[in-house]
Amino acid sequence: MRQIEVLPYDEEWAALFEKEKELLQGIFSEELVAIHHIGSTSIRGMKAKPIIDIMPVVKDIERIHLYNDSMRMAGYEPKGENGLPGRRYFQKGGDQRTHHVHMYQQGHPDIHRHLAFRDYVSCHPDAMAAYASLKEELAKKFRYDSQAYADGKSGLVRQIDEAALAWYLNRTS
Repeated sequence: MRQIEVLPYDEEWAALFEKEKELLQGIFSEELVAIHHIGSTSIRGMKAKPIIDIMPVVKDIERIHLYNDSMRMAGYEPKGENGLPGRRYFQKGGDQRTHHVHMYQQGHPDIHRHLAFRDYVSCHPDAMAAYASLKEELAKKFRYDSQAYADGKSGLVRQIDEAALAWYLNRTS
């Protein structure tokens, strides 16, 4: 059974992302537009579950299944859309997950949502503190229930998402 653990920020997370980015560039080179580090491990100073979330942006999402065998050889389990239309998801590490890959085709709206969330929380210490505190509380309460942990975060994540998108669009327009 997988245990939920929220840890203090670790400088090593950025290096782990860079290493995996190189691996993914080797696998998806022709399809890639960009690769972003997202999620809490991408936010300097943020407490997080020690799982590196990676968001490759690709030219054609419908071609990604052609790389499933290469991803398996690299230790990833292909999960298809895994409940989110337009996304391709891969996880690495089994019950002791180390990496999640959330892949979108260029132009998908969730790309901006993920980047806005990351950048907003990075620039707003109050949002970071509230989110970190909630994650720690939920990890203690739901140590072995990842669905309850995720559900417990959803309200605050939605609030931050809304503020982050408005802030991000204002910055980029």
